[in-house]
Amino acid sequence: MKKKLILDVDTGIDDAIGIILAVKSQQFDMLGITTVNGNVSLDSATQNTLKILELLDEKDISVIKGADAPILRKRFFEHKIHGADGLGGALKDVKVTQQCDEGFAPDFIINSILSFPHEVTLVMTGPLTNLAMAVKKCPQITQYVKEVIFMGGVVQGYGNVTPTAEYNIYVDPEAAKIVLQAGFESITQVGLDVTRKALLTEEHIELIENKQLADYIRKSTLDYRQRYFERNGVWACAMHDPLAVGVALKSELVKREKFYVDVEVRSELCDGQMVCDFQNRLMKPENVYVCLDVNVEAFFDLFIRIINS
Repeated sequence: MKKKLILDVDTGIDDAIGIILAVKSQQFDMLGITTVNGNVSLDSATQNTLKILELLDEKDISVIKGADAPILRKRFFEHKIHGADGLGGALKDVKVTQQCDEGFAPDFIINSILSFPHEVTLVMTGPLTNLAMAVKKCPQITQYVKEVIFMGGVVQGYGNVTPTAEYNIYVDPEAAKIVLQAGFESITQVGLDVTRKALLTEEHIELIENKQLADYIRKSTLDYRQRYFERNGVWACAMHDPLAVGVALKSELVKREKFYVDVEVRSELCDGQMVCDFQNRLMKPENVYVCLDVNVEAFFDLFIRIINS
């Protein structure tokens, strides 16, 4: 039986590749894709999602808009990484024929979980605003969702927005705090500690047999890879969001351990930092499965095989 999936995205470059991976895998019963303000505005994230489904000739997946701003904070976009449109200009000429569905993403998440108790997997690749709003409105969903997998945070390394904070958590740390403290029975953090190891190179792109998808991925990641080279000396880009989808496809790709995890929301220097209590100093119950390592070769084998399927 296929895993029932809701993909929650702020569709920039790596979210888009995550959507492609999820759809092409044909291993999910895609209940819908929900969009959220993050890398780009809510409207841009929604349009980008529809463009990716157009690219895949996939018109039957519902797309539902969600929160257009963080819970408390001002919007903070990543146009310098993802380009003005969020996709590096790669699909600027694509005409969207599908419309997004009526409704509001947090309500869609609640209704889906309650309609299919213990069956729905949530994969969150943007700020956690939609899920936090769903939890605040209907706290019991924490007991009825199958699992939550989110891309966000860093627990043993440095941030990618500030010295300590990763983008998704930094944008809406209050939402992340609500989600982590909500009491989900199974919630997995896929953070920079592992996603920085999964680097997409030109060699990987050359293995993609579908010319249209290869050209899209090459073009959309061009500036992304250039910026990574300027900062890290490697011509590649991290597959942050696709790895979260990969974990939903095959959990054995990562090594996970459960710890108490929280988010800093009141620090001048460390705002948005994800804090993992590795030594149980706080004596609080473990609440999050933290990804500590990844089998990079196995992930890219899976990724290329699915894209070529």
